[in-house]
Amino acid sequence: MSIKEIIQELENNQQVFKSLLISKRDEEYLWKPEPGKWSLLEIACHLLDEERDDFKARVKHALETPLKALIPIDPEGWVKERAYSTKDYNQTLLAFFEERKQSVIWLKSQINANWDSKLTHPELGDMSAKLFLTNWLAHNYLHIRQILRYHYNYLKQKTNLDLGYAGSW
Repeated sequence: MSIKEIIQELENNQQVFKSLLISKRDEEYLWKPEPGKWSLLEIACHLLDEERDDFKARVKHALETPLKALIPIDPEGWVKERAYSTKDYNQTLLAFFEERKQSVIWLKSQINANWDSKLTHPELGDMSAKLFLTNWLAHNYLHIRQILRYHYNYLKQKTNLDLGYAGSW
C-alpha cells in the first residue's frame, strides 16, 4: 500500500469506529466480557492515547527527529495510570474522533516526507516512519476486531440465546 492509501484507510476507519462505538448505554460501554478484559470505555481511552501519544508521536519522531531517543510509553499501564475507568465515555470518543481528524490532516501534509526515515527503537531496532504508519493502520484493524468480538459477546451474554445459527464465530 502507498502512504496515501494508508492515510486514506486511517481516515476511513474513523467512520468505522464511530459506527461501532457511538450511541452506547452506560451498561454496554462499562460491561467487561470477563475479568481482565477491557470495557468499551477502556478501549476508547486506549484508542485516544495511542492516537496522540504513540502512533502519531512515533511517526512524527521518525520523520522530524530520528536521531533523538524515543520517549518510553506504557500503553498497557495507562489503563490504571490514567484511570481509564473514571473517564467520560462520550467525551473520550469525541476527543478520539477530533484527534483522528487532526492526525489525518497532519499526515496528508506529510505525503512528500521521507517515509524511509528511521529511528532506533530500544527493543525493536530500526523502524521507519512508514513502518510506524503501517502499524498504526494494523493497530486500527486489531481494535476493530476486538470491538466486534466485544459486541458479539455482549449480545450472546445479554440475550442468553444460542447464536450458532448466525455462523461460526
